[in-house]
Amino acid sequence: MNVLLVDDHRLLLEGLTNLLEAHGVEVGGTARDGWEAVALARALRPDVILMDISMPNCDGLAATRLIRAEWRDARIVILTTSSDDHDLFEAVKSGACGYLLKSMNAEELVEAIEQAHQGVPPFSPGLAAKLLGEFARLSDPSVSEPLPPPTVLPEPRPGLTERQQQVLALVAEGLSYKEVGARLGLAPRTVKYHMSEIMAALHLEHRAQVLAYAGRMGLNRHGR
Repeated sequence: MNVLLVDDHRLLLEGLTNLLEAHGVEVGGTARDGWEAVALARALRPDVILMDISMPNCDGLAATRLIRAEWRDARIVILTTSSDDHDLFEAVKSGACGYLLKSMNAEELVEAIEQAHQGVPPFSPGLAAKLLGEFARLSDPSVSEPLPPPTVLPEPRPGLTERQQQVLALVAEGLSYKEVGARLGLAPRTVKYHMSEIMAALHLEHRAQVLAYAGRMGLNRHGR
């Protein structure tokens, strides 16, 4: 797994590089602003890009939009100190497949990068629930704004197993994979597998779309 790190703080870049390489993750390059990130993403084609938001010259959200415009399959995960709702929603609309807070520990970060690499976009605990609330708000007929997912959501499709519906309902409540596993007596890796199968069955690309689907189906209201 090859990762591109993007942050304007040199010390943080050095620390992240050492941390990830100590866990067997190759850091293929580092960038200190959005323009450098775009150039390196184009040259390196990393498996995962960890992107800060607040940077000089070109911020992380603008860089995410530019990279995704050139490279649709880029897996960009925001890594930031900002838990602001606006930043979260804008990151997802810009094409980020995950949103992590810098307050997380090393093991959680490595696990989140592995999730992104496996196609299961990661969000720090609590942020998935915020996304779901926003999707629900925008889906309300009384709200004039249209729902803005990264791509067009498919129509609801049947065929999920009972266990997959349980996993989807708990994820829709904002629980982490570890918390879902504890509720259902499953290993976190098994929960990740179920989420991958759910996204494949529903033809969804991002966890944000899964949350929107769950909101449309009422899973967040009706639970398990």
